[in-house]
Amino acid sequence: MTKQNRNLDISCPCQSANKSPILFSNCCRKYIKGTATPKTAEQLMRSRYSAFVIKDKHYLLKSWHSTTKPNTIEFDTETKWLGLKIISTDMGQETDQRGWVKFIARYKIAGQAHRLEEHSYFTRESEHWRYVSAENLDTSQANDK
Repeated sequence: MTKQNRNLDISCPCQSANKSPILFSNCCRKYIKGTATPKTAEQLMRSRYSAFVIKDKHYLLKSWHSTTKPNTIEFDTETKWLGLKIISTDMGQETDQRGWVKFIARYKIAGQAHRLEEHSYFTRESEHWRYVSAENLDTSQANDK
């Protein structure tokens, strides 16, 4: 059984629900497995975050724009993702061709808390949302442990 299959009945790592958690199987898994397509840049952002949490290289590469996609992705085995908070979105809706998502992702490495604050750019390629690039706004260590 793959790590993805073991995680079907957990809360979705993207934390898209405000009050009660949504199951991974009812949220980002459908995008990662290819049974649905993200309709907005934010949905793609959330599903990519979830793919980082479960270490799904295939989905991350597939959802990357062809002009900026790396050849491979290496995961730090010490990284433990703690949470995602969407700060803002600009455009990126179903009818848009481009959009931006600003977010904070919290994580720990060897017990030390960190945060990644990023403003990510997305565009459509072959009618699908794709991650293009990001501006790192803050990669400081977090005070919350």
